[in-house]
Amino acid sequence: MSLTDAKIRTLKPSDKPFKVSDTHGLYLLVKPGGSRHWYLKYRINGKESRIALGAYPAVSLSDARQQR
Repeated sequence: MSLTDAKIRTLKPSDKPFKVSDTHGLYLLVKPGGSRHWYLKYRINGKESRIALGAYPAVSLSDARQQR
């Protein structure tokens, strides 16, 4: 299911970092301190990697999707 800004704003940090997936490899990593960072997961020649796209809300959901 795709993320929405409303859903992102209501996410509560837990005692361990957790990922919330959007679409096409885009996800938001929520850390215990409450920070939220966008990442794009991709695979080249069978090796999985990720690219940091920036912190939320400085990088909005629509910005992260465009960078994807």
